[in-house]
Amino acid sequence: MSERFDVAIVGSGFAGSLLARVLAVLGREVVLLERGAHPRFAIGESSTPLANLSLERLAARYDLPDCYRLATHGRWLEHFPELRCGLKRGFTFYRHHPGQRPDDATLAAERLLVAASPNAAVADTHWLRADVDHHFVRRAVAAGVDYRDHVELSTAEFDGDGARLRGHREGAALELHADFVIDATGPGGFLANQLAIPSVLDRVRTQSAILFGHFANVRQMREMAPGMREGPYPDDWSAMHHLIDEGWMYSLRFDHGVTSAGFALTPRGLGSLGAIADGDPQRMWSALLDRYPTIAAAFREARPLMPLVFRDRIQHRLASAAGERWALLPHAYAFVDPLFSTGIAWSLRAVERLASCFEPCGGARALPSAADLARYEALLAAEADQIDAMVAGAYEAMAHFDLFAAHALIYFATVSFAEVRQRMQPDDSWAWRGFLGVGDPVTASLPARARTRLLRITRGRRLAGSARERGEFVDWIRRSIEPRNIGGFGDPAHGNLYPVDPDVLVDS
Repeated sequence: MSERFDVAIVGSGFAGSLLARVLAVLGREVVLLERGAHPRFAIGESSTPLANLSLERLAARYDLPDCYRLATHGRWLEHFPELRCGLKRGFTFYRHHPGQRPDDATLAAERLLVAASPNAAVADTHWLRADVDHHFVRRAVAAGVDYRDHVELSTAEFDGDGARLRGHREGAALELHADFVIDATGPGGFLANQLAIPSVLDRVRTQSAILFGHFANVRQMREMAPGMREGPYPDDWSAMHHLIDEGWMYSLRFDHGVTSAGFALTPRGLGSLGAIADGDPQRMWSALLDRYPTIAAAFREARPLMPLVFRDRIQHRLASAAGERWALLPHAYAFVDPLFSTGIAWSLRAVERLASCFEPCGGARALPSAADLARYEALLAAEADQIDAMVAGAYEAMAHFDLFAAHALIYFATVSFAEVRQRMQPDDSWAWRGFLGVGDPVTASLPARARTRLLRITRGRRLAGSARERGEFVDWIRRSIEPRNIGGFGDPAHGNLYPVDPDVLVDS
């Protein structure tokens, strides 16, 4: 006879584990199934203010004090020093050119810093996922979740009464029944295969591959260019982005001296590596560093802490995110690219939404309604499109820093406005409001419209249009974001170095 549960969650990353725990707090019988075991390596490490707001709301709504304490760097270090993390004061961008080591003047012209916090105590964090995911699994178990690792699921049979899941655990047959199943895995996840959910990858405009690893002894950019103008925070304590001809490189510095770094490569950038692209990741990494002297100098003494990993075409997108008796969390449904660090915040927003669907109504412990699931799916679809438009436009502009810096301001104006509004007007409906400007009459269409304009400027033109066309695009961005621009973005006086300015926020 199979065991019976209210909810089965497949995948025990931070989102699946946190949702399992919330459902247990709500009185549901939950089983959390994991193919591997913790602690385990994972990427997707950079948090944002909107992610922190979701953590704080979950903490307040379901009495999860650790979520509140993990929502800022200062509280994290005070309460959970054993969980490794990194200080993230904002977003840093540089433009690099092949074979050139930029001087201070060049960096001043092709450098963008956007602060996300006024100080380190309330700053965002980089999550060392091996530690953070394991923490949330342990807290789920403490809340009563039945956690089982080393599980290989083989089938899921759905009927009007739920789903029968079969598989093996450490050689022994496993069979259980769940009234509802949530897929918290990743691309090509369990339910995508079992339900034969079609891929709609052809609607995703972003195309990139990724080459990544963890390193010790990575030097700071301040050492590479000591004459740089001081910004609103130390450049390296951020989500650092190095824009290159082949795509871009991220560098996330953890407090204990480890740096997570990787190259996101366009098809053209990958093709430029020629035969190396078919070889081992280390040769690809070395070839890219050889092209950019400043990045190479930063990594000259770096020591890899794991074998480098290469993944081609990291995007995925499914045709559906929910149905009768099942739902997918965002990473199982769609993924675009790590640019702009949307992953953690989007996943936590989805946790909030699904959790609210299981809250008792009038004393009854109902399952998510068809209307709830349709609403959930529609929001995820619109948000996946929005992230794709924002990132695809950024890739289109990436080779030309003035265009890229202007386009990026759509993201920063949108999320900073959303953050301040949620802090000043807290209520229970924020989780169901659109992510990254979806549903906002001012910003909803901006990423797609900006990408269309960029395509007209950049496609087929080596110099990315005339100075007039580029200036018109920058001016258009400033005008378009103005109703939501509470951070002074686009003001030439800032020189692309944007602090968190309380006076500007109050005036706005």
